[in-house]
Amino acid sequence: MAPSDPTSGLRAGLRGLTTRGRSFLAAGVTAVGCAYLLDQDALLRVGVLLAALPLAAALMVANTRYRVASGRRLSPRRAVAGQEARVHLRVDNVSRVPTGLLLLEDKVPYVLGPRPRFVLDRVEPRGHREVSYRVRSDLRGRYPLGPLQLRLSDPFGMCEVNRSFSASDVLTVVPQVQALPHVRLSGEWGGQGESRARTLALAGDDDVILREYRPGDDLRRVHWKSTARYGELMVRREEQPQRARATVLLDTREIGHRGSGPASSFEWAVSCAASVAAHLLERGYQTQLLTDTGQWVPGPGGGNTAADASGLILDALAVADLSDGGGLSRAEEPLRASGEGLLVAVLGELDEAQTARLARLRNRTGGAVAFLLDTGTWAGLRMLAPNTGGDEFRNRVRQLREAGWTVLPASSGDSVPDLWQAADGAKTTSPYREETGA
Repeated sequence: MAPSDPTSGLRAGLRGLTTRGRSFLAAGVTAVGCAYLLDQDALLRVGVLLAALPLAAALMVANTRYRVASGRRLSPRRAVAGQEARVHLRVDNVSRVPTGLLLLEDKVPYVLGPRPRFVLDRVEPRGHREVSYRVRSDLRGRYPLGPLQLRLSDPFGMCEVNRSFSASDVLTVVPQVQALPHVRLSGEWGGQGESRARTLALAGDDDVILREYRPGDDLRRVHWKSTARYGELMVRREEQPQRARATVLLDTREIGHRGSGPASSFEWAVSCAASVAAHLLERGYQTQLLTDTGQWVPGPGGGNTAADASGLILDALAVADLSDGGGLSRAEEPLRASGEGLLVAVLGELDEAQTARLARLRNRTGGAVAFLLDTGTWAGLRMLAPNTGGDEFRNRVRQLREAGWTVLPASSGDSVPDLWQAADGAKTTSPYREETGA
């Protein structure tokens, strides 16, 4: 840790002189000058002593040959927004001599709180010390922690020299995930999930899976019943399905959301998507996240376990940001290619054309649920009549429901578990259902 050249060590030490050290050095130099002018030997001795003390401290600290190692552990590595995480630091003295006074400072982004500082008086040879501190963020994201800085100081506080380790870690703050109730939705989704998994388990090795016709496919494999249903040629392919599939579509368009900060409609949508994805993974669905930009998480072709998929989805949602897209067209092609399965969409503000395109996508899914956000309530536009929505919003709800979607209108302050509970088709007092006849 220390330079081998005493001259360079002294220069480094002089740069690390504290206010106290500089004051002693200035006082010593002044005393020596006055001693020569006044011809006072006693004052000269005092001046030499005052100047020598900080210089000796600087040389000693700068050439300290401690060998110190450090480590950092996060608990947990993924923290939920609004909850605390603990960072554990360990400092090992790997040299054969004890250390002196050590000051530790870990570099932390300001959104996680002030920089933690610790003082270690003495670490014995081959010994170690452990300290910890807490961090908390109300904003999701990925935050770097470190590198750890070690400050060496002499016993008199004349000189301090900083040494920095190179290792750093990343704390991922994920959106809040709310536990959702187990509900059985009306319509085709009643055949998905756990009941679908049991059916597949009994079906054997020759289960029939459908996909779109491709040039070169044997016409004898055309499934005419599905062809009539979808309006295009559908063929059978032999495959042994293991898990029901589900897609969570998150609308990240900036023009589709309102509000700012943690109370914005976009943050509500991100938390909703995280809760739904976690719930579907828990129920045994092979779940993927899709955004309006066309990005899949996890990527196609990955044999991820439920825990791996959950981690990847939460990591992606931790850094999800608003996009500059104007529509959902880039997500339509991946949805078509994914085949049948459950589709849960968390949607912002839609225009008539976008609603019509989503309505047509319903025919390609085994079940479709839409959290449709009344973004005007996040902007405070309907404070006098909350949860009622405008005529345009009610028309979007009606249009999607007529296409077979299970639509859950969401307003600022609504609970995701309560909305999810309403998706089982039970009677509700929601004004949207009353006005649209749902």
